[in-house]
Amino acid sequence: MMTDDFAKFFQTMMESGQQMARAFAGGIGGGGMGADPKAFEKFFPAMPKEMIEAFFGRTFNPEGLDARTRFLVTVAALTVLGPVGEPQLRLTLQNALKAGATQREIAETIWQMSMFGGLPATQKALETARAVFAETEESPE
Repeated sequence: MMTDDFAKFFQTMMESGQQMARAFAGGIGGGGMGADPKAFEKFFPAMPKEMIEAFFGRTFNPEGLDARTRFLVTVAALTVLGPVGEPQLRLTLQNALKAGATQREIAETIWQMSMFGGLPATQKALETARAVFAETEESPE
């Protein structure tokens, strides 16, 4: 059950997101369904911690999974999609690290999916993860 305060916060956040998407539309492939996820990633490499908790944490289900676990589950699903899910996988990996998942946990999650998505999908996901890990280690924070 959403409180009135949270409903107002959520509505404001959605309106703000829509305004940003319209403002960035020219820079991310024209916006809408034709938007380039890799270009969008340049604007938002990882969600702020508050958004991670709101969308993937305990806001909607306080008794449920934590943000780290939700991101690992998402990594698993995107791994099975193979190359089709790569742009979303990159963003999810960045957010998983930010939410506290370790590189080893991410690698194990990807490897576990090899029996469901096959070795090519697993290999692609591991390559993507290695690239994200390298970028993360290089960025000063």
